[in-house]
Amino acid sequence: MPWDPDRYHQFKKERSAPFEDLFRLVKVRPGMRVIDLGCGTGELTRELADRLPDSRVTGIDSSPEMLERAELLRRPGLDFVQGDLAQVSGEWDLVFSNAAIQWVSDHERLIPRLFNLVAPGGQLVVQLPSNHNHPSHQLIRQIASEEPFCTALGGWQRHSPVLSIEQYADLLYRSGGEDLQVFEKIYPHILAGADAIADWTSGTALVPYFERLSPEMREQFMESYRQALRQLWPAGPVLYAFRRTLFAAVRPQRLTAVG
Repeated sequence: MPWDPDRYHQFKKERSAPFEDLFRLVKVRPGMRVIDLGCGTGELTRELADRLPDSRVTGIDSSPEMLERAELLRRPGLDFVQGDLAQVSGEWDLVFSNAAIQWVSDHERLIPRLFNLVAPGGQLVVQLPSNHNHPSHQLIRQIASEEPFCTALGGWQRHSPVLSIEQYADLLYRSGGEDLQVFEKIYPHILAGADAIADWTSGTALVPYFERLSPEMREQFMESYRQALRQLWPAGPVLYAFRRTLFAAVRPQRLTAVG
């Protein structure tokens, strides 16, 4: 099941809100080489490029459906390529990622690798959802463990690779990062009701499950999920308290190994 840009953008305003906080962590200077890991449909990559004077910005994403939209935004100094963000190479003045690396496993290896892409004097700046213990996500795993879905999924469940903010701080420090900024923030979204929460997660957290289910089984899964959410939130509007992790680190001009 491919990513659905229209479904993802159903909550475009809410999903874009953390970008502003993330951009405030960027040390802006002209003429940077910038990579945006997990650029999606490219609107925020374009916003990033517009705010970085005389810089060359490349957005990378694995989804052809997302990149089809992003290509419409291509201009001098801004381009898009398809690829695996965990396999990016090169040297960049700014390695930027907004709500993408949660799809990559083994962050204990990933974070040092991403930091190694940063040129001396450059910066790694990342935001990722850390909402995996919210009831909306716990219910997904619970339903996936029940029949008939457990058999249809072969017992598979997705477990988040997201670490604690203390672990990210330690990884950045041990990688040689300086001027560390690592924090967690709750973004309070007011949604119409339980079904709106289901619509939200259907564009993100549910996608890997739907990829493994037949169309008929997806509908059954979604109905079970909606019913479970309605038990928790029987009336609207509801507060969807969405937790996110943000961090930034500078690579010093002359990197000193940390023991």
